Amino acid sequence: MTGRLAWRTARLVEAREETPTARTLVLDVSGWPGHLPGQHVDVRLTAEDGYSTQRSYSIASAAQGDRIELTVQRVPAGEVSPYLVEGLSPGYPVELRGPVGGWFVWRTTDTAPVLLVAGGSGIVPLMAMVRARRAAGSRVPFRLIYSARTKNDVFYAEELRKRVRDDAGLDVAYVFTREEHGRRINVNDISTAGWPADFQPDCFVCGPTGFVETVADILVALGNEPRRVKTERFGPTGA
Repeated sequence: MTGRLAWRTARLVEAREETPTARTLVLDVSGWPGHLPGQHVDVRLTAEDGYSTQRSYSIASAAQGDRIELTVQRVPAGEVSPYLVEGLSPGYPVELRGPVGGWFVWRTTDTAPVLLVAGGSGIVPLMAMVRARRAAGSRVPFRLIYSARTKNDVFYAEELRKRVRDDAGLDVAYVFTREEHGRRINVNDISTAGWPADFQPDCFVCGPTGFVETVADILVALGNEPRRVKTERFGPTGA
């Protein structure tokens, strides 16, 4: 699929700090064809000597003309993320290709209740779904379970707080793994903050591989249909 997509030049319009190690990039992409929440892009950087490298990053924003947002977590010793988080300045160009992906997506015409389960920076494509729901005026009920190391590691913290207050039908629960008495997500978290399986929710799980496998196994064990459990996982250099 990506072989048929053209590389486009994007320019940084604005950058917002999300955590001490992550920031959101607001990019203008001329001729952007639009995207579905859950899709991602490939970002390519090319050095003066011609060496190039690329990484995939989930789109954080709902579709809004030629503008997209990426939230990038800096990976220690990474080739791309340190530049995007610390080096890219407003007006500077980057190359990107997309949108990519057609399975891990939520469409505003879908009517089933939605459960989103995020581990760390896996919140990014799920936040695009939350934003798209509001932009479309959808009344589909959403529940988000967000696992992060500490409160200071939560992306979009203030926006999520406001959305819980203002977006009817959106509930958010947190699990912190490194706060005092911290622990990893478990069956009780998902059965309490998620939907009963007989509601037949659409489940989207995104995060590190081990996290995703654990949550997907729990969801199926609780009676959710495997076909309704969609997963996106990343490794040290992933999106």
